[in-house]
Amino acid sequence: MEAMKISKRFFAFGILACIAIYVAYMKWHLDSKPLVGLSVFYGIMFDAGSTGTRIHIFKFTQQPKETPKLTHETFKALKPGLSAYADDVEKSGQGIKELLEVAKKEVPMELWKFTPLVLKATAGLRLLPGEKAQKLLDKVKEIFQASPFFVRDNCVSIMNGTDEGSLDDPQKRSVGMLDLGGGSTQITFLPHTEATLQTSPAGHTTSFQMFNSTYKLYSYSYLGLGLMSARLAILGGVEGKPCKFRSALHCCGGKRVVCTLPTGLEVPEWYVHSRHHS
Repeated sequence: MEAMKISKRFFAFGILACIAIYVAYMKWHLDSKPLVGLSVFYGIMFDAGSTGTRIHIFKFTQQPKETPKLTHETFKALKPGLSAYADDVEKSGQGIKELLEVAKKEVPMELWKFTPLVLKATAGLRLLPGEKAQKLLDKVKEIFQASPFFVRDNCVSIMNGTDEGSLDDPQKRSVGMLDLGGGSTQITFLPHTEATLQTSPAGHTTSFQMFNSTYKLYSYSYLGLGLMSARLAILGGVEGKPCKFRSALHCCGGKRVVCTLPTGLEVPEWYVHSRHHS
Protein backbone atom coordinates (compact mmCIF):
# COMPACT_ATOMS: atom_id res chain seq x y z
CA MET A 1 0.00 0.00 0.00
CA GLU A 2 2.80 2.42 0.89
CA ALA A 3 4.50 1.65 -2.42
CA MET A 4 1.29 2.54 -4.25
CA LYS A 5 1.11 5.87 -2.42
CA ILE A 6 4.69 6.67 -3.36
CA SER A 7 4.03 5.80 -6.99
CA LYS A 8 0.92 7.98 -7.12
CA ARG A 9 2.69 10.97 -5.61
CA PHE A 10 5.58 10.50 -8.00
CA PHE A 11 3.25 10.74 -10.98
CA ALA A 12 1.58 13.75 -9.41
CA PHE A 13 4.76 15.65 -8.57
CA GLY A 14 7.56 13.99 -10.52
CA ILE A 15 7.45 16.17 -13.61
CA LEU A 16 7.31 19.53 -11.83
CA ALA A 17 9.91 18.38 -9.32
CA CYS A 18 12.34 17.41 -12.06
CA ILE A 19 11.79 20.70 -13.88
CA ALA A 20 12.10 22.87 -10.77
CA ILE A 21 15.13 21.03 -9.46
CA TYR A 22 16.87 20.92 -12.83
CA VAL A 23 16.27 24.63 -13.47
CA ALA A 24 17.52 25.56 -10.00
CA TYR A 25 20.56 23.35 -10.44
CA MET A 26 21.39 24.82 -13.85
CA LYS A 27 21.06 28.39 -12.51
CA TRP A 28 23.47 27.53 -9.73
CA HIS A 29 25.72 25.75 -12.23
CA LEU A 30 25.90 28.86 -14.42
CA ASP A 31 26.28 31.33 -11.55
CA SER A 32 28.82 29.36 -9.51
CA LYS A 33 31.92 27.33 -10.08
CA PRO A 34 30.78 23.71 -10.24
CA LEU A 35 32.51 20.86 -8.51
CA VAL A 36 35.00 19.11 -10.77
CA GLY A 37 33.63 15.86 -12.14
CA LEU A 38 30.20 16.32 -10.52
CA SER A 39 27.89 13.70 -12.04
CA VAL A 40 25.46 13.14 -9.15
CA PHE A 41 23.12 15.74 -7.68
CA TYR A 42 19.96 15.87 -5.57
CA GLY A 43 16.77 17.88 -5.35
CA ILE A 44 14.23 18.18 -2.54
CA MET A 45 10.53 18.77 -3.19
CA PHE A 46 7.94 19.32 -0.44
CA ASP A 47 4.33 18.55 -1.40
CA ALA A 48 2.12 20.49 1.03
CA GLY A 49 -1.30 18.92 0.48
CA SER A 50 -4.56 19.35 2.35
CA THR A 51 -4.23 16.10 4.32
CA GLY A 52 -0.48 15.95 4.85
CA THR A 53 2.99 17.19 3.97
CA ARG A 54 5.28 14.91 1.97
CA ILE A 55 8.94 15.14 1.10
CA HIS A 56 10.42 13.76 -2.11
CA ILE A 57 14.21 13.55 -2.27
CA PHE A 58 15.34 12.94 -5.83
CA LYS A 59 18.76 11.64 -6.81
CA PHE A 60 19.97 12.36 -10.35
CA THR A 61 22.96 11.20 -12.34
CA GLN A 62 24.25 13.04 -15.37
CA GLN A 63 26.80 12.14 -17.98
CA PRO A 64 28.64 14.92 -19.86
CA LYS A 65 26.45 16.53 -22.55
CA GLU A 66 23.45 14.39 -21.55
CA THR A 67 20.23 15.19 -19.72
CA PRO A 68 19.99 14.13 -16.06
CA LYS A 69 18.46 10.77 -15.18
CA LEU A 70 16.41 10.15 -12.06
CA THR A 71 17.98 7.16 -10.31
CA HIS A 72 16.37 7.16 -6.85
CA GLU A 73 13.58 8.74 -4.81
CA THR A 74 13.14 8.88 -1.05
CA PHE A 75 9.63 9.58 0.23
CA LYS A 76 8.12 10.34 3.63
CA ALA A 77 4.77 11.82 4.65
CA LEU A 78 3.46 13.47 7.80
CA LYS A 79 -0.08 14.35 8.88
CA PRO A 80 -1.90 16.71 9.17
CA GLY A 81 -1.36 19.20 6.35
CA LEU A 82 -0.03 22.74 6.79
CA SER A 83 -3.53 24.20 6.63
CA ALA A 84 -4.34 22.50 9.95
CA TYR A 85 -1.98 24.99 11.62
CA ALA A 86 -3.66 28.10 10.22
CA ASP A 87 -4.34 29.35 13.76
CA ASP A 88 -1.05 28.16 15.24
CA VAL A 89 1.67 28.94 12.72
CA GLU A 90 4.56 28.13 15.05
CA LYS A 91 3.50 24.48 15.32
CA SER A 92 3.54 24.14 11.54
CA GLY A 93 7.32 24.25 11.57
CA GLN A 94 7.77 21.05 13.58
CA GLY A 95 6.82 18.74 10.73
CA ILE A 96 8.88 20.70 8.20
CA LYS A 97 11.96 20.42 10.40
CA GLU A 98 11.39 16.70 10.89
CA LEU A 99 11.24 16.12 7.14
CA LEU A 100 14.36 18.22 6.61
CA GLU A 101 16.20 15.85 8.93
CA VAL A 102 15.26 13.04 6.54
CA ALA A 103 16.83 15.05 3.72
CA LYS A 104 20.02 15.62 5.70
CA LYS A 105 20.41 11.88 6.18
CA GLU A 106 19.76 11.11 2.52
CA VAL A 107 21.83 13.82 0.82
CA PRO A 108 25.61 13.73 1.32
CA MET A 109 26.75 16.64 3.49
CA GLU A 110 29.15 17.96 0.86
CA LEU A 111 26.20 18.43 -1.52
CA TRP A 112 23.81 20.18 0.88
CA LYS A 113 24.61 23.70 -0.32
CA PHE A 114 24.15 22.63 -3.94
CA THR A 115 20.81 20.83 -3.42
CA PRO A 116 17.70 22.88 -4.38
CA LEU A 117 14.88 22.93 -1.82
CA VAL A 118 11.31 23.74 -2.93
CA LEU A 119 7.82 23.56 -1.41
CA LYS A 120 4.64 23.59 -3.47
CA ALA A 121 1.31 23.91 -1.65
CA THR A 122 -2.00 22.78 -3.14
CA ALA A 123 -5.71 23.00 -2.32
CA GLY A 124 -5.32 22.99 1.46
CA LEU A 125 -3.72 26.43 1.43
CA ARG A 126 -5.78 27.71 -1.50
CA LEU A 127 -8.89 27.19 0.63
CA LEU A 128 -7.52 29.34 3.46
CA PRO A 129 -7.92 33.12 3.67
CA GLY A 130 -4.97 34.75 1.93
CA GLU A 131 -3.43 36.23 5.08
CA LYS A 132 -3.42 32.92 6.95
CA ALA A 133 -1.97 31.05 4.00
CA GLN A 134 0.79 33.63 3.59
CA LYS A 135 1.80 33.36 7.25
CA LEU A 136 2.23 29.61 6.85
CA LEU A 137 4.31 30.10 3.70
CA ASP A 138 6.46 32.71 5.43
CA LYS A 139 7.12 30.30 8.29
CA VAL A 140 8.19 27.54 5.92
CA LYS A 141 10.43 29.93 4.00
CA GLU A 142 12.05 31.05 7.25
CA ILE A 143 12.87 27.42 8.09
CA PHE A 144 14.13 26.73 4.57
CA GLN A 145 16.45 29.75 4.65
CA ALA A 146 17.92 28.54 7.95
CA SER A 147 18.61 25.10 6.47
CA PRO A 148 21.93 24.15 4.83
CA PHE A 149 20.25 23.53 1.47
CA PHE A 150 20.12 25.77 -1.62
CA VAL A 151 17.03 28.01 -1.59
CA ARG A 152 15.85 30.86 -3.81
CA ASP A 153 13.35 33.66 -3.19
CA ASN A 154 10.56 31.66 -4.84
CA CYS A 155 11.32 28.42 -2.99
CA VAL A 156 7.85 28.37 -1.35
CA SER A 157 4.59 28.96 -3.22
CA ILE A 158 0.96 27.94 -3.70
CA MET A 159 0.20 26.26 -6.99
CA ASN A 160 -2.85 27.29 -8.96
CA GLY A 161 -5.33 24.65 -10.06
CA THR A 162 -4.01 24.38 -13.61
CA ASP A 163 -0.44 23.80 -12.44
CA GLU A 164 -1.56 21.19 -9.93
CA GLY A 165 -3.42 19.23 -12.55
CA SER A 166 -0.56 19.41 -15.04
CA LEU A 167 1.70 17.53 -12.65
CA ASP A 168 0.07 14.31 -13.78
CA ASP A 169 2.21 12.29 -16.15
CA PRO A 170 1.78 13.52 -19.79
CA GLN A 171 3.16 10.48 -21.58
CA LYS A 172 2.15 9.99 -25.20
CA ARG A 173 0.39 6.71 -24.44
CA SER A 174 -1.64 8.13 -21.56
CA VAL A 175 -5.21 9.30 -22.08
CA GLY A 176 -5.84 11.14 -18.84
CA MET A 177 -5.71 11.14 -15.08
CA LEU A 178 -8.07 11.97 -12.24
CA ASP A 179 -6.29 13.02 -9.05
CA LEU A 180 -8.54 12.94 -5.98
CA GLY A 181 -6.89 15.08 -3.33
CA GLY A 182 -8.09 16.14 0.07
CA GLY A 183 -9.24 19.64 -0.89
CA SER A 184 -9.65 19.41 -4.67
CA THR A 185 -9.94 17.06 -7.62
CA GLN A 186 -7.84 17.45 -10.77
CA ILE A 187 -8.46 16.20 -14.28
CA THR A 188 -5.61 16.21 -16.80
CA PHE A 189 -5.12 14.64 -20.19
CA LEU A 190 -3.01 15.03 -23.29
CA PRO A 191 -5.43 15.84 -26.15
CA HIS A 192 -5.12 13.90 -29.39
CA THR A 193 -6.19 16.89 -31.50
CA GLU A 194 -5.44 20.62 -31.44
CA ALA A 195 -9.19 21.31 -31.68
CA THR A 196 -9.66 20.09 -28.10
CA LEU A 197 -7.28 22.75 -26.83
CA GLN A 198 -8.77 25.48 -29.02
CA THR A 199 -12.33 24.84 -27.82
CA SER A 200 -11.49 24.42 -24.13
CA PRO A 201 -12.69 27.14 -21.71
CA ALA A 202 -10.21 29.78 -20.65
CA GLY A 203 -8.03 28.61 -17.80
CA HIS A 204 -8.52 24.93 -18.59
CA THR A 205 -5.33 24.44 -20.61
CA THR A 206 -1.65 24.76 -19.90
CA SER A 207 1.67 24.10 -21.57
CA PHE A 208 5.24 23.69 -20.43
CA GLN A 209 8.58 22.87 -21.96
CA MET A 210 10.84 20.19 -20.57
CA PHE A 211 14.22 19.72 -22.18
CA ASN A 212 13.47 19.63 -25.93
CA SER A 213 9.73 18.89 -25.82
CA THR A 214 6.67 21.10 -25.35
CA TYR A 215 3.55 19.61 -23.76
CA LYS A 216 0.09 21.11 -24.21
CA LEU A 217 -2.44 19.74 -21.75
CA TYR A 218 -6.06 20.07 -20.79
CA SER A 219 -5.90 20.54 -17.03
CA TYR A 220 -8.38 21.80 -14.46
CA SER A 221 -8.73 21.62 -10.69
CA TYR A 222 -12.10 21.60 -8.94
CA LEU A 223 -11.47 23.35 -5.66
CA GLY A 224 -13.58 22.08 -2.78
CA LEU A 225 -14.33 18.72 -4.39
CA GLY A 226 -11.56 16.76 -2.73
CA LEU A 227 -12.28 13.81 -0.46
CA MET A 228 -12.03 15.69 2.84
CA SER A 229 -13.79 18.82 1.56
CA ALA A 230 -16.70 16.77 0.20
CA ARG A 231 -17.00 14.86 3.47
CA LEU A 232 -17.06 18.13 5.41
CA ALA A 233 -19.78 19.54 3.15
CA ILE A 234 -21.92 16.40 3.54
CA LEU A 235 -21.69 16.73 7.33
CA GLY A 236 -22.79 20.36 7.15
CA GLY A 237 -19.41 21.93 7.89
CA VAL A 238 -17.77 24.96 6.30
CA GLU A 239 -14.14 25.17 5.18
CA GLY A 240 -11.97 27.11 7.61
CA LYS A 241 -14.55 27.17 10.40
CA PRO A 242 -14.74 24.91 13.47
CA CYS A 243 -17.62 22.45 13.39
CA LYS A 244 -19.85 22.11 16.46
CA PHE A 245 -20.90 18.55 17.17
CA ARG A 246 -23.61 16.93 19.25
CA SER A 247 -24.52 13.36 20.17
CA ALA A 248 -27.45 11.44 18.73
CA LEU A 249 -28.96 8.06 19.56
CA HIS A 250 -30.13 5.44 17.10
CA CYS A 251 -30.86 1.73 17.24
CA CYS A 252 -28.57 -0.90 15.82
CA GLY A 253 -29.46 -4.54 16.24
CA GLY A 254 -31.59 -3.78 19.29
CA LYS A 255 -28.82 -1.73 20.93
CA ARG A 256 -28.71 2.01 21.50
CA VAL A 257 -25.67 3.49 19.77
CA VAL A 258 -24.30 6.99 20.28
CA CYS A 259 -22.96 8.75 17.19
CA THR A 260 -21.57 12.25 16.77
CA LEU A 261 -23.17 14.62 14.28
CA PRO A 262 -22.75 18.30 13.42
CA THR A 263 -25.31 20.58 15.04
CA GLY A 264 -28.50 20.73 12.97
CA LEU A 265 -27.94 17.41 11.19
CA GLU A 266 -30.54 14.78 12.06
CA VAL A 267 -30.35 10.99 11.69
CA PRO A 268 -32.81 10.14 8.86
CA GLU A 269 -35.94 8.30 10.00
CA TRP A 270 -35.50 5.66 7.31
CA TYR A 271 -31.98 4.95 8.60
CA VAL A 272 -33.12 4.54 12.20
CA HIS A 273 -35.98 2.30 11.08
CA SER A 274 -33.75 0.15 8.88
CA ARG A 275 -31.13 -0.32 11.60
CA HIS A 276 -33.80 -1.20 14.17
CA HIS A 277 -35.05 -4.07 12.01
CA SER A 278 -31.67 -5.27 10.73
